[in-house]
Amino acid sequence: MKDTKIQNDSSKYGASSIKVLEGLDAVRKRPAMYIGSTGPAGLHHLVYEVVDNSVDEALGGYCNHIIVTIHPDGACSVEDNGRGIPVDIHPTEKVSATQVVLTKLHAGGKFDKDSYKYSGGLHGVGVSVVNALSSKFEVVIWKNGKEYQQFYVNGGHPVADLKEIGPTDKQGTFIKFYPDAQIFEETNFNFETLTARLRELAFLNKGLKIDIADKRIGEDKSFFYEGGIASFVKHINAKKNPLFEEVIECHKEDDTYVVDFACQYNDGYAEQTYSFVNNIRTAEGGTHEAGFRSALTKSLNRFAQKQDALKDGPISSDDAREGFVGVLSIKIPEPQFEGQTKTKLGNSEVKGIVDSWLYSFFDTYFEENPTIARKVVQKALLAQQARNAAKKARELTRRKSALESSILPGKLADCSDSDPSKTELYIVEGDSAGGSAKQGRDRFTQAILPLRGKIINVEKARMDKMLSNNEIKDLITAIGSGIGNDSFNIEKARYHKIVIMTDADVDGAHIRILLLTFFFRHMKPLIEAGYLYVAQPPLYKVKLGKKEKYLQTDSELNEFLFNWIQENIDLKVNNNNLEEKEIEKLFQQILEYQTELYKFSNNIELSIKNSHELLNFINNTNTKIAQHDAQELINSLRNYFPKYQIELEQEKSVDDLMAGEETPTVKQFITFKEAKRSWQVPLNFFESKETENVLNLLKPVCHLDKDAWSFKLKNKETFAKDTGILKLIDQIVDLGKSMMTVQRYKGLGEMNPEQLWETTMNPETRKFLQVTIEDAIKADQWFTSLMGDEVEERRDYIQKHAHFVKNLDI
Repeated sequence: MKDTKIQNDSSKYGASSIKVLEGLDAVRKRPAMYIGSTGPAGLHHLVYEVVDNSVDEALGGYCNHIIVTIHPDGACSVEDNGRGIPVDIHPTEKVSATQVVLTKLHAGGKFDKDSYKYSGGLHGVGVSVVNALSSKFEVVIWKNGKEYQQFYVNGGHPVADLKEIGPTDKQGTFIKFYPDAQIFEETNFNFETLTARLRELAFLNKGLKIDIADKRIGEDKSFFYEGGIASFVKHINAKKNPLFEEVIECHKEDDTYVVDFACQYNDGYAEQTYSFVNNIRTAEGGTHEAGFRSALTKSLNRFAQKQDALKDGPISSDDAREGFVGVLSIKIPEPQFEGQTKTKLGNSEVKGIVDSWLYSFFDTYFEENPTIARKVVQKALLAQQARNAAKKARELTRRKSALESSILPGKLADCSDSDPSKTELYIVEGDSAGGSAKQGRDRFTQAILPLRGKIINVEKARMDKMLSNNEIKDLITAIGSGIGNDSFNIEKARYHKIVIMTDADVDGAHIRILLLTFFFRHMKPLIEAGYLYVAQPPLYKVKLGKKEKYLQTDSELNEFLFNWIQENIDLKVNNNNLEEKEIEKLFQQILEYQTELYKFSNNIELSIKNSHELLNFINNTNTKIAQHDAQELINSLRNYFPKYQIELEQEKSVDDLMAGEETPTVKQFITFKEAKRSWQVPLNFFESKETENVLNLLKPVCHLDKDAWSFKLKNKETFAKDTGILKLIDQIVDLGKSMMTVQRYKGLGEMNPEQLWETTMNPETRKFLQVTIEDAIKADQWFTSLMGDEVEERRDYIQKHAHFVKNLDI
């Protein structure tokens, strides 16, 4: 990494730079007002607020390195090498400036123009809100050759005053916080969610290095991009086929504003524009995006007119951006956003500035690069032709008034309530399932739309071809919100719950992914608004004795079986009968281990059998977690598993390769090879916190394995005796399964209307998965790879993950 020079005038950033506006009283009462929600999005917003403060230091030229760490105890810390929060006594508050910043809302250097010229946190609530919503909070400051420390508890109450610890040669700030479990729905940070945002920030701030480490699982990544937003465009476009290799770049600035822009076109149909203001993502666009769109469209039309290419009228803004991938990053002194969520820029003067600067740039660029300009114009003219061909079809899909409702699809069984907030649309597969759903539904609030066959793969289709597909047309008409940038209006959506309800077989899975691709590419605002769901119909109908139940997963099937066993067996250990409560405790231990083993195996992409084998290896050989030597570990594994050929190998991160990273992370794996198959486990399996947690659940069960166990059905003969607990459990489970009737549902049409209502459509008993977008760029890359034209990547993915398939339908 090249050294990025940082300024060293931290002495000017003192208590007098901190402006105080109000206290923190309301934050804990109404946290959603400050961080958006108390769900996962709000939880991760805490980290972003702290990181944004460090990035503000980088924007000012005072910081070039940020380190984010997720700790095993649930905390998250952020460290930077900036100037450090001021530590002297505040002139009006009479406590340290550190305490003012951390306990007063709207207190910070962001309200002092001399401290930060550009800042993302316009409202300045950042780190004080994080403190208010944390059960424990620690700050360490390295400033002016001294180290300072202070602790807070229970939502921002200082344990003691800021304390000087001693001398130091470091400079910067370290903040560690524990999200308050009484406020947040969950307090478990997601490594991938944080990684996506930190990668974004590294792209946007050329010369800033950002490291993230997850100590729970032994994962770490480092981001540093010499190319800035040009590298960002290459990253977004990594899985596409670019029309030209060069990334178009522009940088303009004056004493007040900075505009950075980069773009590239591909042979696809979707537009991807990512805009930022002072490093804050403006997902809803705003005046800066309006200025860019105007500049690009005018420049393209001017060039096309000179080439006498406008036979069918001028190129529209949408036509100009088909297959466009671009990043627009501006910096302005006082951004005006719509609320603290900062999703849309409102500064009216910015449109004219961006329009003027980028129009001048594009005009010159297209003149100097006519080959690239002609390719872009040709792409736009093809889009124009398709738009004209699709215009009639699109008009038919627009939502009509109540007087014109007769144009709704004939196969749509609509509901009688017209309030979208109360109504639900079920998209079902075929007439068979549609018939059951129509008969079983609540006709007042639930509408049914059966699809006949598979819809078109929109990843490979232009708009005109897509709109000629009858299933797509019916879907758009039924939803009512329109389609395309020029006509989509989420306010016109006729349902606020759109439910994909397909069969549990391979065809159902294919239809589901085709529908998800359609919604992601052409109705993404519905996903972002939380309107899209996937129904979870039961996989099994189970009968055991007099009990009958619908179950959705193998884990639920196991739990049902264990509960029945507890009620119907007598269990002995060393010839002593176990009381019912003791049996219940024992089976709870075993079930907890099995449940966690199932989740654990899925997370690390390993079969349950192989995970159990490795955990037994660690337990039986006393392999020390986090204290192994790689080669010594390999030798131990070879001795323990003679049936496998075991090797230590290296592999580049699939996620990083998919994301087009210039320097993908290299991970170490241990490969286990048999005659007909092989499987891998990451080396950090043997040192991760998750492995240790599951192992701790296995150990008490293994300890019981040394005793002599026997069991029998109540009032029946003994089935097994004098065996270890693990073998005994296998025998009990086998017996239970032999007495259990299991019906596996492949199609919704196999259920009668009453069953479908009770299991899948009744609001009181059903289970839905809500479709969300955690990382839009990664989602785009996966859709491109798995649903696009690149057969090679799709084949590699299938081969790599084939051994995880269960219940394969052939």
